[in-house]
Amino acid sequence: MKTKPINAAKYSERSIDTFLIVAHRNHIELSGIADKKANMVLAICAIMISAVLTGSALVFRRDFDNFLFIPTSIFIVCILTVMILSIYTTMPKLSAGTFNKETLKDNNTNLAFFGNFYKMELEDYQWAVEYMQKDAHDIYKMLTTDLYFLGGVLNKKFRLLNITYTLLIFGFIISIISYIVAFYFHYSSMQ
Repeated sequence: MKTKPINAAKYSERSIDTFLIVAHRNHIELSGIADKKANMVLAICAIMISAVLTGSALVFRRDFDNFLFIPTSIFIVCILTVMILSIYTTMPKLSAGTFNKETLKDNNTNLAFFGNFYKMELEDYQWAVEYMQKDAHDIYKMLTTDLYFLGGVLNKKFRLLNITYTLLIFGFIISIISYIVAFYFHYSSMQ
């Protein structure tokens, strides 16, 4: 059986294309996972804070000593901080939305990212894409740059998620300890 010789140039282009497609897809999926995790934390915190505030309103009405004020305040501050971090994790960062021909010719513009062209006219963007398509190397360089900056966004999201989860854990621990201490001192002073 005779095999066809492998066209190295075609094979390497296909390999590069496959790599870029898989890497971009993985980055986008990881970004979606990070956003879902942040939204899940946000939803859980919103439910917990509404339950605590409702329960606290009932307790504060019945018990004029307000011995749960400090632990509840600690819990609410921790939960609000976690909620703010969750929102910040998913908040998009927009760039200028325009570029000029010089930055494109110097390969300093990423046409794959909407933030670099969303304020431009369609004709200008079409010209830029046509200009870039003249050289395959420029296309690969632009896609590689896009992949690199997607990685930077993922780093930010997962770093913030890590801080959010850590704060959530420590907030729960500190809040539970403060509730236990408050109940202990309140009921020991009643005896």
